[in-house]
Amino acid sequence: MIAWLTHFTLALLATCRDVLPIAVIIIGFQLLVIRKPLPNPKKTLIGFIYVLLGIAFFLEGLDMALFPLGKLMAKQLTSAEFLGINPHEYILDWHAYFWVYVFAASIGFATALAEPSLLAVAIKAEQISGGTIKAWGLRLTVSIGVAIGLALGTFRIVTGIESYIFIIIGYILVLIQTLFAPKSIIGLAYDSGGVTTSTVTVPLVTALGLGLAQAVPGRNPLIDGFGLIAFACLFPIITVLGYAQFAAWLGKRRLAAKH
Repeated sequence: MIAWLTHFTLALLATCRDVLPIAVIIIGFQLLVIRKPLPNPKKTLIGFIYVLLGIAFFLEGLDMALFPLGKLMAKQLTSAEFLGINPHEYILDWHAYFWVYVFAASIGFATALAEPSLLAVAIKAEQISGGTIKAWGLRLTVSIGVAIGLALGTFRIVTGIESYIFIIIGYILVLIQTLFAPKSIIGLAYDSGGVTTSTVTVPLVTALGLGLAQAVPGRNPLIDGFGLIAFACLFPIITVLGYAQFAAWLGKRRLAAKH
């Protein structure tokens, strides 16, 4: 218990150090540039305390549960016993890691769907568009994109293919889609890639990538373990643009059918 309290106290102090510049900038602009006192200073102070405690507890949770769990799942899914092969005659075959791809896609879909930042953006998009863009539909589309991205990213780790090949091809596809997608969806699609990589998704994705790179023979965790987040950012853009293009095409087809 004492060891945990010591560790938590250190995490809380580190959090205070990281959040302090944000507080200084906000208060400094309020008092020196805008030259008005802070509204509800007591409420603001309590809010900052909640933020500090929340971040500290969140970091503790990452160290105690999410990171170990992600590495454990990657280790178990890539063990010779689970793959049904002889550990002394181990031959790297990307087909054997089917359940790794399924797990990566599943965890990517679930974490993106639960991402608070994505929920906030989806609700605002529905409000501003007057219901044209459905919050639930946007969340599902983005989650599917993250699922595809993580499945492809784990495939890259297993096979050892350079990540820049996938990234370059992906962004070329995004550029082509941008030329034909409705202008009203382009900005939202680009933002959809960033909002998926927040508090829920990043820890699990990072743990999965590092655990998989450590478990697959011949892979370096530093070189191959990172990069999954780039896939999680890229592919939601592709799926949202694709969804918008499909919806526009479907609308034109229905309009033509009426006439």
